[in-house]
Amino acid sequence: MLKNAHHAAGQSAPGHGGDVYSLATDLRTHERKILDFSASVNPLGTSKKVKAAIRKTLKLLPGYPDPNCTLLRRHISKKSGVPDKNILCGNGSTELIYLIARAVKPAKALIAVPAFSEYERALSVNGVKAITLFPIEEKDDFQLNIEAFIEQMIDADIAFVSNPNTPTGHVLSTDAVLSIVRHAELANCYIVIDEAFLDFVPQETVGAEVCNNPRLLVLRSLTKFYAISGLRLGALFFHDELSSALTANKEPWSVNTLAQRAGVAALNDRAYEAETFKYLKKEKVYMEKMLRKLEINFFPSNINFYLVKDERAPLLYEELRKRGILLRDCSNFHGLSGKYLRIAVKSHRENALLFKNISSILRKNNR
Repeated sequence: MLKNAHHAAGQSAPGHGGDVYSLATDLRTHERKILDFSASVNPLGTSKKVKAAIRKTLKLLPGYPDPNCTLLRRHISKKSGVPDKNILCGNGSTELIYLIARAVKPAKALIAVPAFSEYERALSVNGVKAITLFPIEEKDDFQLNIEAFIEQMIDADIAFVSNPNTPTGHVLSTDAVLSIVRHAELANCYIVIDEAFLDFVPQETVGAEVCNNPRLLVLRSLTKFYAISGLRLGALFFHDELSSALTANKEPWSVNTLAQRAGVAALNDRAYEAETFKYLKKEKVYMEKMLRKLEINFFPSNINFYLVKDERAPLLYEELRKRGILLRDCSNFHGLSGKYLRIAVKSHRENALLFKNISSILRKNNR
């Protein structure tokens, strides 16, 4: 059964992961002392090559950044196969979500949920009142009902699908996404495929398809895989027909010089990429082993976080906060509740510390 929801513009900004600052203030400690499992970024941290590029670029700070991100777009193009003229860079992919809403000016929107809350907010603040939320349900193992979603696109001007999905971690195959994309063009509906976590499963990208489909927009994030969330860096792939509308609605200089040079260095760090996949493969085995040991239900994930469901989730969330450990409470995702948490895969030391504290909390509350 499809669920429709219509929201008024101007709603307040929802909570997100990564807010170590509020918790540090509450605990009267430094944010560096907070163990943050709520933001899903690469557990290896920022690479040495990226740090070196940032240090080298400091001398350029007196000047303005390149408003066109020329060098960065060239390197993104080389890696993605998308021509640089069909790429825009932004201050994180979130800026680009708001840009899409301004440029396309849809009247009716469709969002597959649970999903990143900024899709809905970007549409709302840009005057879109008819927003249909299409549920991806646990009873279907959080798999999108593609046929039903395609049917709903007929009544929408724009639709959003995240692949991989956050917070569930479910990945749609390239064939499945391409089916959605083809039907969106037939329905005259813009389709936004958010590939923010796609670097963890790069074989499933549909980025290069933007050149063939004037209704397709693909979002990419460089902050997750390359652990540069503090710099903010994202990219948007689009068809030639959208170029004028997007550039006319985009703010100038939104990507600073440090972010641009860091992005170039990150994209060329093959050793870092290889080490990431090797590390995650090993650490995810450990994470799953510990979750099973503690009898915490989790959903399969091919990327760098897990969605878990447990009656004890509210207790664990609050008790871990008191200990300076932050998980992602998923209660503000459509279709989820306080029983769901998202847990990022971090370093082995940090992961071991998390499970040590979870064990302690559960033992204490089982007495």
